[in-house]
Amino acid sequence: MGILDGLMGNASNVDEKEIMKEYEQLFIEGEEVSAAFKVIRDLFIFTNKRLILVDKQGLTGKKTEYHSILYKSISHFSVETAGHFDMDAELKIWISGGVNPLVSKTFKKDTNIYDIQKVLASVVV
Repeated sequence: MGILDGLMGNASNVDEKEIMKEYEQLFIEGEEVSAAFKVIRDLFIFTNKRLILVDKQGLTGKKTEYHSILYKSISHFSVETAGHFDMDAELKIWISGGVNPLVSKTFKKDTNIYDIQKVLASVVV
């Protein structure tokens, strides 16, 4: 998966070492990146301690919001695959005590949403 997949909303794997270097200010001592996925400009970073969501905002992407979610606070998540008429897949993540999902990301059809789901399941279950 390349840059075109990222622009189309497909999730693409990102090198863990590259993420560690680029976002080193976010990590605490002993924290390591296990997997990372890029969706357009946003990132899902799975570490050995938490999930970090990097949400680049605005036209230039200079403004960035970082969500740090401890795995133990994730109460459940859902994956909705794309259908014949609905061309998008969706991932939702709920946090303990929340009625609505904290995270709701849309992916284009034919994306590897299952790769993200597998990593999420391995750290939550």
